[in-house]
Amino acid sequence: MVHTTCPYCGVGCGIVAGPDGRGGASIEGDKEHPANRGRLCSKGAALGETLSLEDRLLYPEIDGRRVSWDTALDKVASGLREIIAKHGPDAVAFYVSGQLLTEDYYAANKLIKGFLGTANIDTNSRLCMASSVAGHKRAFGSDTVPGRYEDFEQADLVVLVGSNLAWCHPVLFQRLEAAKRERPQMKVVVIDPRRTETCDIADLHLALAPGSDVALFNALLVELKRRGVVASDFVEGHTNGLDAALAAAIGNVDVCDLPLGDVAIFFDWFCTTEKTVTLYSQGVNQSSAGTDKVNAILNCHLLTGRIGRLGTGPFSITGQPNAMGGREVGALSNTLAAHMDFALADVERVGRFWKSPRMASKPGLKAVDLFEAVGRGEIKAIWIMATNPVASLPNADAVRAALQSCELSIVSEAIRASDTVDACRVRLPALAWAEKDGTVTSSERSISRQRPFLPPPGEARQDWWILSQVARRLGHSAAFGWNGVADIFREHAALSAFENNGVRDFDIGEQAVIDDDAYEALQPFTWGKSRFFSDGAFYHPDRRARFVATPARAPLNAPDTERPLRLNTGRMRDQWHTMTRTGKSVRLAGHRAEPTVEMNPGDAATRGLQNGDIAEVASSWGRAALRVQLSDAMRPGEIFVPMHWTAQVSRAGRINGAVNPAVDPVSGQPELKHTPVDTMRIDVQWHGTILARRPIMLPDIAYWTRIKGSGFDAYLLAGEEPLAAARQKLSAAIRATNPGPWLDGEAGVGTVIGDGVLEAAMILGETRDETARDRLTPFMAMGRLTVEQRNVLLHGGDAADRGGEICACFGVSTASVTAAIAGGATSLDGVGAATKAGANCGSCRPEIRALLRAARTRQAA
Repeated sequence: MVHTTCPYCGVGCGIVAGPDGRGGASIEGDKEHPANRGRLCSKGAALGETLSLEDRLLYPEIDGRRVSWDTALDKVASGLREIIAKHGPDAVAFYVSGQLLTEDYYAANKLIKGFLGTANIDTNSRLCMASSVAGHKRAFGSDTVPGRYEDFEQADLVVLVGSNLAWCHPVLFQRLEAAKRERPQMKVVVIDPRRTETCDIADLHLALAPGSDVALFNALLVELKRRGVVASDFVEGHTNGLDAALAAAIGNVDVCDLPLGDVAIFFDWFCTTEKTVTLYSQGVNQSSAGTDKVNAILNCHLLTGRIGRLGTGPFSITGQPNAMGGREVGALSNTLAAHMDFALADVERVGRFWKSPRMASKPGLKAVDLFEAVGRGEIKAIWIMATNPVASLPNADAVRAALQSCELSIVSEAIRASDTVDACRVRLPALAWAEKDGTVTSSERSISRQRPFLPPPGEARQDWWILSQVARRLGHSAAFGWNGVADIFREHAALSAFENNGVRDFDIGEQAVIDDDAYEALQPFTWGKSRFFSDGAFYHPDRRARFVATPARAPLNAPDTERPLRLNTGRMRDQWHTMTRTGKSVRLAGHRAEPTVEMNPGDAATRGLQNGDIAEVASSWGRAALRVQLSDAMRPGEIFVPMHWTAQVSRAGRINGAVNPAVDPVSGQPELKHTPVDTMRIDVQWHGTILARRPIMLPDIAYWTRIKGSGFDAYLLAGEEPLAAARQKLSAAIRATNPGPWLDGEAGVGTVIGDGVLEAAMILGETRDETARDRLTPFMAMGRLTVEQRNVLLHGGDAADRGGEICACFGVSTASVTAAIAGGATSLDGVGAATKAGANCGSCRPEIRALLRAARTRQAA
């Protein structure tokens, strides 16, 4: 068994993994790892089910044709050389990822900034934490996360801002939930326009108007000063700028659209609770005012001196497994390696360390600007690594068009079935999570080893190797002559200590001399101080922190009469980014199988929309077709759409084609939470479900989504053409790839049964049949059908209604939980004992609690 690190969120959970001999792996939480202590979320627990090779990119390709590695690498190197010679280094760009390991990240940053001579390298972490980086640097003089995870457990007040911790960082949510059970006097406040599952443990939910966070924390700052809740010695001895921050903070909290009594409670708790932690995430960062939101929060902690001590501090929780490692190696276009910047002294220092022949001397383009430059033809070559910008960036259709018109588009990727791979000319097969070797850094600055436990498939190679081979072809063999990841890690560590002398926060110089065996055995460790800034020593030249004036301002592109709704995008519980990994797991598909638009019932009613309808969501940039889900958790005037679905799994369900490309002027982070849109009902004439063992080339229809089944794919569909025409087109598409005779049954059922085995089944009707997939699925696992089984199938399948999956860890349906409650389970522990639901990662507990509350309400009626 191999001790490695989970490849999902920034919590950085330890995993013990090993091949199971069937193409998958056994996965357990590492009980010795400090981040998770053996816990895993549903996504982490299902990792062993995501390792198949059927959609992997296994060989290099150029223009869709398989080539040798030498041919592909020569093409990349010669293309970069010719473009730089003709147009200069700024005609080249890299776009990298928080999915890379630190050693891969370092190699990419060194090549482009130190040897190609441009800083046009940015990372998809720009989409998740760039505003935090900018806010930290403005306040602290460095991109330093002051605290540790244990501070959440030791605090008396935890304020969660723009964070659905229960779904996006479930292991930390478990730790917080457990701490609150042990100390019920602990208070939890959730600040979020939506009522999310995280609110289940909240003592107070502030459903503020989107974009009004700055106004709320400005008002809190003024209230703290009015009440005298000021760490006077700390403020006077270690900070600057308070008067300007207070002057800018005077405003009107009414713009938050909150009950003033709730605001007063929050202010009172914050004012009277010394041990306070404020944890913030994408609801803060993904905004055109994201950096100001961060600094408005930091101002309150600086004023009270609640920073750098146990149970206190602001805390930015990152979205990707190695977003922090990317920050350490300078993967953002406006930073250099080892937490250095483009100050002349830093540029000169890094250049000397690397012996750079062509050092970048100024910041490069940030993600949105970078792809716009590709679209204008200013960037002639772009190399994308381990990310899917055609699906994940705002205004994503423009990104696809930019790549398709680019002179030299290169992608290093593990997955062949990707929107971005489809758009790029040169495709380089990279290793995936279970095959890669290196390190990652968690949100609390803990560096952990990621170790391979599966062999490299096909001709796939790790990203650092691919980069070094291109560098050698460009004449830089000495600088990129690494023999393995330990060499790169030692160099990275040595740079962190080079001419540092305590001037920079990031310093792991003691690791620069470890040997290969010590690197292989490396245990998780936290770099720097356990907690920064308790001594008041910050990283501005005068060693003082800065209060930053953050005048409240409205979000860009406000709703209007044509686009009166606000679109908010985000994550679902059991899916990850663009589903290239989680989409392979059958059990992770059970909870929310389709791309949905969550709407307040009142907004839906005015548009003639009902639960289960198909609606178009349209903005000035694009549109998507989505299943309507009515929810009282949404404020009127706001809708929520998950960002995971791509053209690979739901062509019409891609929401980022419609998302506002406005960015924060300081951080460059996109406004992913605030796009003006409207919705309208698509007049579909039929709804359908197809299960098929072989992929289907679907005809052009209004809406479809593809879901993983056990040995088959499931398709959920709806269309505007007449039902009879749809049945004819779809049955033909099924028969084209699934052999066997077609049999028509009752109630819109059609099947392909070959040699007695069900190859495909379809149910079409004028109304939505929510249980069709659950009813048909058992027949796909039956082998040769008996006469009785065939008859049941042709009558529409087993009538049992599972009610959808509620616990992905153990595959427990809503119907099973409901039955357990009806049978006498009256608590979470009782449901867990009866069904195992909620007994692992805990992210389904809020939904189980809701079922328990509903049952109690029915019993009391």
